[in-house]
Amino acid sequence: MATPFSSTSTPVILLSLLFFCLLPASFSQPSPCNGVLITYHHLTGNEIPPILLPGDPVNQPYRFQSTLTVRNNGRDELKNWRVFVGFKHGELLVSAKNAVLANGTSLPANVSGGAVFAGSPVTDLKTAIQTAGDIDQMQAVVELVGTQFGVGGPGVPLPDTLALANDGFLCPNPTTQGNDTTVCCNPDPNAKTNITAVGDFSPLQSGDVTIMYDVVMTYESNYWAQVTISNHNPFGRLQSWNLSWDWMGGEFIYSMRGAYPKVVDTGDCIFGNQGQFYKDPFDFSKALSCERRPTIVDLPLSKTNDTNIGMLPFCCRDGIILPPAMDSTKSKSSFQMQVYKMPPNLNKTELDPPQNWNINSTIGPDYQCEQPIRVSPTLFPNPSGLPSHTAAIASWQVVCNTTRNETKKPTCCVSFSSFFNDSVVPCNTCACGCDSNPRNSNNNVCSATEPAMLLPAEALLVPFENRTRLAKTFADLKRREIPNPLPCGDNCGVSINWHLLSDFKDGWSARITLFNWGDTDIVDWFASVELDKVIPGFEKVYSMDGKVLPDSSNTILFLQGLPDLNYLIAERNGSNPRKDPRVPGTQQSVISFTKKKTPAGINVARRDGFPTKVYFNGEECSLPTMLPSSARRKAAASALFSTILSLILLILVLVQQ
Repeated sequence: MATPFSSTSTPVILLSLLFFCLLPASFSQPSPCNGVLITYHHLTGNEIPPILLPGDPVNQPYRFQSTLTVRNNGRDELKNWRVFVGFKHGELLVSAKNAVLANGTSLPANVSGGAVFAGSPVTDLKTAIQTAGDIDQMQAVVELVGTQFGVGGPGVPLPDTLALANDGFLCPNPTTQGNDTTVCCNPDPNAKTNITAVGDFSPLQSGDVTIMYDVVMTYESNYWAQVTISNHNPFGRLQSWNLSWDWMGGEFIYSMRGAYPKVVDTGDCIFGNQGQFYKDPFDFSKALSCERRPTIVDLPLSKTNDTNIGMLPFCCRDGIILPPAMDSTKSKSSFQMQVYKMPPNLNKTELDPPQNWNINSTIGPDYQCEQPIRVSPTLFPNPSGLPSHTAAIASWQVVCNTTRNETKKPTCCVSFSSFFNDSVVPCNTCACGCDSNPRNSNNNVCSATEPAMLLPAEALLVPFENRTRLAKTFADLKRREIPNPLPCGDNCGVSINWHLLSDFKDGWSARITLFNWGDTDIVDWFASVELDKVIPGFEKVYSMDGKVLPDSSNTILFLQGLPDLNYLIAERNGSNPRKDPRVPGTQQSVISFTKKKTPAGINVARRDGFPTKVYFNGEECSLPTMLPSSARRKAAASALFSTILSLILLILVLVQQ
């Protein structure tokens, strides 16, 4: 009998050992992932019309199906999971089961530059410890269907990047094998946060605009939700806001208080699945909206005390939400709605918020909203005045932040002037946009690129179409060249003049003048002026309400009208409409500063006394590209400019009265 190490068995053992030693590394047992394991698996792909092969393989479209699996192998529950997938083949995503795009974009959507996915309806992934290894509670499997371009074989079209987008995690470069791309993300031991989760809920987040979705009553087939929009942007103002979202389970709005659908239409219900499920005597004629993506608008002030659709705190403000620095009581808007559900969610505990929120305004910046996150139930004051609060049944928060739209033109502009120069640096040419073939008011061709001509002080007070003679005469007087064609106007509805009024050893002063060239009054206006170095020396605003914003690094002065004077009237006819130009609505104030509290070495005349940014009603205004020259300081210039501007403004005030 041969022993285990006999001469007959030795070659077999040696060959076995040699075989295992020569195994490629890919066959070795991988190290376990004790963090969050993310896997992208490409299932199928096939070409779809139009068939461009073999002539144009780059633009040939292909249908693809894949899965994105997110599994929590860590010790801590993963709240509100987010995963970035670095698509790179011109992908158009058509559907995503069990997830939504985190930036609130509805599908189908172009995700060719990569996309962040968020869980929906399951947002949190529990641990194996919490669930005794229940994989269904530990992971989310997202089924993706879409279109790719130029991905014909033999390669497999996989993303080049895969990462957990939640804060506090480190993800190495992903690995690719066959049809899979995989990465294991682990908690960052050096990550620090001052945000603490409360129990099973995520903490409230901060943003420029936040939206609370609070379920306040629930039944088997429907529930009542209260939606509260809060403005936290110190420069932002929402005007005639529009709020929209996507229902994910066939829900529809039956009734509302405090707001209303922009379009009342129940056709989708009557001819859709809702009409098949809710039979007579259910009255669809009383329903308000069956759109999958409804748009909600605010009610006018006249409906505030309407017993049918009003009578709700913070409702019915005509779509105006002011910044909190202006009036904290007017910085939010609220409404309630009755939402009917569809099978299989006919249970009073089956509560899911809508997804893909969006809010926009007729003025101010654009906003991008994240997906809702579950937070601690909101506490509402007792309506009867008792010292107690009523908790919402369930609450979600949506956070929206401003985005920069490079193609969006300003709606306001700024001109500069000073006591030491009688020339006004006007608003920039086409500051608020020009047509592709620009012409002036006399239908003459104008130049969209020629710098604006320096103006005399009195020219600021007449519409642009009436400035030509003044500008040419002033240029002749100063021996300046007159361009041909003349520069186009600024085309702004609101212009602001910042005039450096005085500069002496211990202090200085400026005067700000607002002009409304539009055809409507501007109610509850506000402006923000950014001065990088001199705000610590701010003393007083004399004819407006002014204060330094506390969270602005001590650089921003916030201005608004005094009580009962917080409006800019529209442009009006002159005193003699046959010969006098139209006159703008105006407001003006002097602002004083001391130099005792400002940094040493400031130069008010050269730069520090002029704003670096100006906002009007939340819109950033166009600033001049140059400052008034201080080469020739003339006391007479200061006196002349101030006298002319003050006298004409006084006349305008008398005319407007």
